[in-house]
Amino acid sequence: MPVFNTPKFQKPGFRLALVASILAIIVVLLGTFTRLVDAGLGCPDWPGCYGKLLWVNGADEISQAEALYPESPVEVDKSWLEMIHRFLAGALGLIIVSLAVISWRQRDNENMPFRLPTFILFLVTWQILFGMWTVTLKLWPQVVTAHMLAGVVTCSLLWLLTLRLDDQRWKVPTEVMGRLTQIKPWIIGAIVIIGVQILLGGWTSSNYAAFACLDFPTCQNQWWPEMDLKNGFNLLQSTGPNYLGGVLESDARVAIHVIHRLGALVTSIYLLILCGLLLTISDRRVRRMALIIFTVLFMQLAFAVGNVALMAPLITAITHTTVSAVLLLTLVTLATKVWTAKQEYQRLES
Repeated sequence: MPVFNTPKFQKPGFRLALVASILAIIVVLLGTFTRLVDAGLGCPDWPGCYGKLLWVNGADEISQAEALYPESPVEVDKSWLEMIHRFLAGALGLIIVSLAVISWRQRDNENMPFRLPTFILFLVTWQILFGMWTVTLKLWPQVVTAHMLAGVVTCSLLWLLTLRLDDQRWKVPTEVMGRLTQIKPWIIGAIVIIGVQILLGGWTSSNYAAFACLDFPTCQNQWWPEMDLKNGFNLLQSTGPNYLGGVLESDARVAIHVIHRLGALVTSIYLLILCGLLLTISDRRVRRMALIIFTVLFMQLAFAVGNVALMAPLITAITHTTVSAVLLLTLVTLATKVWTAKQEYQRLES
């Protein structure tokens, strides 16, 4: 079965939406890489870098930049990485504007998504602001987490738009249609739970709490270690200091890490139940989706344990983030197929 529909059945803007989805994933992963190598403040200003449109290079430019920002010594490898991330995000923004324009021109076509591209454009506007505040507020965890979450949501909505424009629908018999209707609340619950877990992961990363527990499945050789939940999840902490490296005490970081692990446990149990329900439906496409979800979930758990066992090496941490996004996109795919499924007509036997 082909992944996408034949071109003659695809709606205007499909290929552009597909490119935007791929680019969005790259931007999210590059943002993760930038954060993991502590390059989030590689440029102390925004939208330029040390007052320039490109990163600084050369002895004279570096001297001028450090004179302009004496509290932020130039690290060229971090500066160019941050600016490439911004350029790719800017290119993605232009593509999203183009998708919105296409939808506006096609607004009289009732089969063409109109609200979704407009909402994505609205979300990206906020994403730009979060990107600016990430720098100007010196990696304030609340903004960094919101920036990350908005990026993942944008990626998911672009993939949803791609599927809508592809317009490849399942045709299922009456019995299967009834079962799919019954399972819709479970799919919604799975997407919400994954979203919350990704949010917890972003909060863990932005507060540098990944190393708070160096053993697994226990934390600091205890099943329930000393934790400071109040400060670990204090969303009203003041802005001002440079949050690079984190400012929370150990007990607060332990609280964040442990809650993230508990969230992973709840997510895993819920998705396993969902997979079991999907496998009871007599349709090979539904069962294939269940197996994909199970496989991606297994990979996610394996890389999560690897983050702890290997002390979160760069490649493992990035893969962990990648698989999280893939899991969410898989659920978005399942939801789209279920909600757009059509009942196939069956011949009546004479």
